[in-house]
Amino acid sequence: MKHVIALDVGGTGMKAALLAQDGSVLSEARRPTGREQGTDAVVAAILDFAADLADEGRARFGCAPLAAGVAVPGTIDEKNGIAVFSANLGWRDLPLRKLLGERLGGLPVALGHDVRSGGLAEGRIGAGRGVDRFLFVALGTGIAGAIGIGGRIEAGAHGYGGEIGHVVVRPGGPACGCGARGCLETLASASAVSRAWAAASGDPEADAAACAVAVEAGDERAAAVWQNAVDALADGIVLAQSLLDPSTVIVGGGLAEAGDTLFTPLRSAVSKRLTFQMPPQVVPAMLRDTAASLGAGLLAWDLLSMEVTA
Repeated sequence: MKHVIALDVGGTGMKAALLAQDGSVLSEARRPTGREQGTDAVVAAILDFAADLADEGRARFGCAPLAAGVAVPGTIDEKNGIAVFSANLGWRDLPLRKLLGERLGGLPVALGHDVRSGGLAEGRIGAGRGVDRFLFVALGTGIAGAIGIGGRIEAGAHGYGGEIGHVVVRPGGPACGCGARGCLETLASASAVSRAWAAASGDPEADAAACAVAVEAGDERAAAVWQNAVDALADGIVLAQSLLDPSTVIVGGGLAEAGDTLFTPLRSAVSKRLTFQMPPQVVPAMLRDTAASLGAGLLAWDLLSMEVTA
């Protein structure tokens, strides 16, 4: 059985799979990233995990994997295979593609951004299957996005395409880690909702999931916090709609787990803001926390296709 290695490196854990050419998962595994032990330990854990996956493929299918794909957070240079910077994992200018290729005996390796890889998977085998143009929005600790066009993800001229979390929707609003004020992720990310609900409820341990539960229970304070986040997110989506005109907006990440508690008011808020723009379908992501690893595997298969046609 022909297969590739698919690996998603997160801030605390790694998710991996052996992926067939049609996108089907042949095997899955998870391991901690081990970031508490330092950057060198994280890199060693990635290389060891990939090597173990290659061994599993040989044992189960009688052949070596054809390629590997790895998705990482932070800033990356996809063309040169460099993980440029990750605040959570501590690396700078890490030649991850080269290191993985050497560890895997010269195997071709594709390096991708975690959210763009997740968007790729959602577009090809998830909620965006068959959709020519879509916007993928991941609502997590921050907010990131991916622009899907014709089955591929548009990374932009400098690799920052899709950064909807840093669109300013409230000028002069809360300070963002990027240096601006009023960015979307300061208002509508899971961490932003958690902060707002903790302040409104008086419970410092309250989080976004608890806010959603309180909304469902009819708590007016929670409803106000939630609506503020929904309104900000709708403003960001409408701005993107004006610029990109996607037919579908796919929303994933932790906040999307709230289901209709998020999507019903969000669809309404987007609809109310549209003037001349064609309304997009606003749908939940399908692949959840496996999206980035599946996308990494698709990048590996794409790499092999490019080598064949080159």
